[in-house]
Amino acid sequence: MVTNRIDVEAVFRAHPFAQAILRRLKAAGHEAFLVGGVVRDGLLSALGRDVIFPPDDIDIATSALPGEVRTLFPDRPIVGVGEEFGVLVVVGPEGASYEVASFRVEGEYDGRWPRRVELVRELEGDVKRRDLTINGLAAAESGEVIDFVGGIDDLVARRVRAIGDPRARFREDYLRLLRAVRFVCQIDGCLDTKTASAIRENSGQLRSISMERIRDELLRLLGTPRAAKGLALLDDLGLLEYVLPELLQGKGVPQPEVYHPEGDVFVHTLEAVRMADRFVEDPIVKLAVALHDIGKPAAFRRSNGANMGGHCAIGARMCRKIGEHLRLSRDEMRRLSFLVKNHMRIAALPEMGRGKQVRFLSEGALPDERRLRAQYPLFFDLLEVLVADCEASAHRSSGWRPVLRETLQIAEHIDRICGMRKAREIIDGNVLVELGLSPGPRLGRVLTQLHDRILAGEITNREQAIDAARASMDTLLEGNNGRE
Repeated sequence: MVTNRIDVEAVFRAHPFAQAILRRLKAAGHEAFLVGGVVRDGLLSALGRDVIFPPDDIDIATSALPGEVRTLFPDRPIVGVGEEFGVLVVVGPEGASYEVASFRVEGEYDGRWPRRVELVRELEGDVKRRDLTINGLAAAESGEVIDFVGGIDDLVARRVRAIGDPRARFREDYLRLLRAVRFVCQIDGCLDTKTASAIRENSGQLRSISMERIRDELLRLLGTPRAAKGLALLDDLGLLEYVLPELLQGKGVPQPEVYHPEGDVFVHTLEAVRMADRFVEDPIVKLAVALHDIGKPAAFRRSNGANMGGHCAIGARMCRKIGEHLRLSRDEMRRLSFLVKNHMRIAALPEMGRGKQVRFLSEGALPDERRLRAQYPLFFDLLEVLVADCEASAHRSSGWRPVLRETLQIAEHIDRICGMRKAREIIDGNVLVELGLSPGPRLGRVLTQLHDRILAGEITNREQAIDAARASMDTLLEGNNGRE
């Protein structure tokens, strides 16, 4: 059933000052409406769609000019984040920020930003300069939705359509090419035919958009539960080569059918992301799933088509370059590279010695956390990559269930022996130097062996560790004498 109302009571319970802003503006003779995502998601919620409502961000549009808004809120902090464009942020008593924007129309775009902004007094003009019909909706304080662009019908039909001439809308800001795809993923919809055609015609214009803006839109897309659909649509529309061109290299790269009956590397990648969509929420982990096999084409060429050995290391190096290109943070690049580099290694966890298992699980561990998932974030991110990878191949659950079972046993073992922190407290490199071992690779190997034995529970105190260190050093000395 088509509805033209949103549950404003739910909005105002979560964001009480939003109602106060609307009322204060209206009492002064101005028009004021909720706009954008809160209205779209309110209608989706009323239609029974799976959305989070009300959202965190509440935007308000008004006929009041910025100076008039400031006059009406002398008791509240106001931030002029874009006052030249008619945008202010009013801080409510609870500390939440509310964007209050004057109705405006825009012109003379350069493909990214408007060169000219004109503040107006009518809602309709403001709505019609927005990008998509589903984002061009407004709601009064009563909850009644005002629709000048057919956005309600498009929401009901799960259709993403540009407002007015799609070519003109995209010329105004070419990031909208990606935004349209992202909203297809958000509402589990499809693109209007004319809108899709305009995206294909302008796909190359994405080169004019900064990588920071592209990165943000990509991560938002990956954060939806339909990222695989989005990546496939980016490919179909000719946009993927400007976002993640490395994925396209997997097309036509064959894989052993016994392990990958689903198809080539690109097909497997999309299937892995589709599996991850079921349970992965972190967009960086989802990106790792998308990139986990990007090293395969290079490994395949390097071996003249014999195998794909070493593709994890190749992929990790490629991820570092991708991370730099997308302007990811240092921590995001580290996580991404780690997940791609180790996505095959984790499958061998049940065959590792206990010490190596503990060391692997403990990489990036947060010792003060008590929840298992939070204590070992990197490892559990990697576990999610493994599950998605296995479920997208012939392995299915047989590839990840033994790892999960072993993980639970390792975690219990770590609780008993106190993990890497305890191992370092028992013995470190300084002790080995005092015993006569010179700093260098040999010391590192001995220390690693000792720590692995501590983590395995074979060594439990400093005296045992020192005895084991002396024995290791004697063995090394005998080996050297033998060679001499």
